[in-house]
Amino acid sequence: MGGNHAATGAAAWIAVTASTPIAFGWYPVSDASVFTGALVCAGAALLPDADHHSGTIANSLRPVSNVVVKGIEAVSGGHRKGTHSILGIAVFTAIAWALSLLSIDTGDALFGAILIGPGIMCVLLVAFALKALKITRDTKLLPWTMSVTLAVLIAIFAPEEWYWMPFSVALGCTVHIVGDLITTNGVPLLWPLKFRSPYWMRNKRGLELDWMWRAGGNLSLPILGDAGSVREWIFLIPVSLYAVTGIVWALLDQMGYDTMAIWYQIVAALPF
Repeated sequence: MGGNHAATGAAAWIAVTASTPIAFGWYPVSDASVFTGALVCAGAALLPDADHHSGTIANSLRPVSNVVVKGIEAVSGGHRKGTHSILGIAVFTAIAWALSLLSIDTGDALFGAILIGPGIMCVLLVAFALKALKITRDTKLLPWTMSVTLAVLIAIFAPEEWYWMPFSVALGCTVHIVGDLITTNGVPLLWPLKFRSPYWMRNKRGLELDWMWRAGGNLSLPILGDAGSVREWIFLIPVSLYAVTGIVWALLDQMGYDTMAIWYQIVAALPF
């Protein structure tokens, strides 16, 4: 489900980029980038669903998003086709990288070069996240206002923060596809190549592997069952708590609080 994809995208960003005891810190970024990137990666984790004309993305920045989604849906072959593959991840990442090169040199000592491309990506991805997390719901003006404001502030006052944009898109798309992989319908990882499961494998008793290798060629490890299942929502609770904790931690660090000292006090107070 859209909100769950957004939450896992934010959690993945925290786990990979934050330099705290609760994260891996494999791709360290500044505290400002931890919490802004979490929102951007939450939006990037919805990108593979840009192939669905009635999905979250299609209704996030109307009327622009509707037109874009219809085009992507046509090119990718429909829902859970091209955008839900390794090729889809590569294409979205390449687009983000290309946009990261788009900038305008203002010649001003204060503003310097304004990175327009990442700003555009930020507007889109933040709008996706806000819509999926039901922060903007069905309003038309609020998604544009919030997304554009955040993108402009970062593009003007902290353009150096944008170097992580392609990685954020790659991570978000990967998390989305992994999420769909562990649901019943699975994903076509090797699209446009299509490997249908053998007929005998689908019908022979004692060797029914259709739950893992779908008849249409999708691969699946349905740990969470159907999309929107109780298991998926139970999984979402700790993931969301982790994402919120990481974002709050980064905000407190940015505000000058000694978060490590607070962490050690909490650990010391634990009964085990």
